[in-house]
Amino acid sequence: MHEMSIATSLMEQLLRVAQEQRAIRITEVEVVCGAMQLVVPEALKLAFEAVTAETVAAGAELKLVEERLMANCRACGTRFEPAIDNYLCPQCRVADVDIVAGKDIVLKSVVCQTEERAAS
Repeated sequence: MHEMSIATSLMEQLLRVAQEQRAIRITEVEVVCGAMQLVVPEALKLAFEAVTAETVAAGAELKLVEERLMANCRACGTRFEPAIDNYLCPQCRVADVDIVAGKDIVLKSVVCQTEERAAS
């Protein structure tokens, strides 16, 4: 289950953000997961709950957005959405592509509460 390692890396980033922003609580986290990563949303949410327990991000809402897989054919330049196991260009039938979207996991946004905001 690679979702646990993703959640752990995500938590490391969240702790850095919390420290930089002097956050006392993280309430919401948005993550973009590329389709190529094959992330199981339910598994990532469970892993996230486990790694954030008793931290500044405990109870934070994890919003997951899937980014579709997109490729550019190197032979003819066609941009298309391949299947995860089939990179054959629908135009020229060559399987030589650059993946241009859907391969990364990105921390898109973090909503946190700071001491200044908590006091007001």
